[in-house]
Amino acid sequence: MAVISRLREDIANARRHDPAARSGGEIFVVYSGLHAIWAYRLSHRLWLAGARTVARILSQFTRFLTGVEIHPGATIGRRFFIDHGMGVVIGETAEIGDDVMLYHGVTLGGKGRGHGKRHPTIGDGVTVGAGAKVLGAITLGAHSVVGANAVVVHDAPPNSLLVGVPATARPRTGTEQIPGDTWIDPGIYI
Repeated sequence: MAVISRLREDIANARRHDPAARSGGEIFVVYSGLHAIWAYRLSHRLWLAGARTVARILSQFTRFLTGVEIHPGATIGRRFFIDHGMGVVIGETAEIGDDVMLYHGVTLGGKGRGHGKRHPTIGDGVTVGAGAKVLGAITLGAHSVVGANAVVVHDAPPNSLLVGVPATARPRTGTEQIPGDTWIDPGIYI
């Protein structure tokens, strides 16, 4: 996908998720979550090309500017949105699907010191609430929702609602109001 098309898709996605967004120009200039994602894409390309030190330097500089730390080794899908950004941490082996939304203070963190998969896999269409911690090599199924400040340490099937410390999962009923749900086919929650 061409760079300009991807930027337009990101800006349109931000407008869908954030009712406070007034214009594409405003989003382009002031949305630190998008700036972090755009810098991640460059650092990820550098990482894959073997320029790992340069990629890490860019990711740390981006963290300094935006308050969002995304390891260049993470894998992130399309239409990813970070609302309010500050304090978000995404670890090296994290895998994030398409149409995922994170709020401020979210950690997709690792467990263990060994090499290999240490960070979570987040399915398509997942929303993770403010301050939530998703830890370890676990999988959150597609279209799940993690409540604010939940601590998730176990796998969850698709269409789950996860709340608590430690978080417990229950099936979503489809009636929960999640920002961005209006543009996703409501039939997927049945």
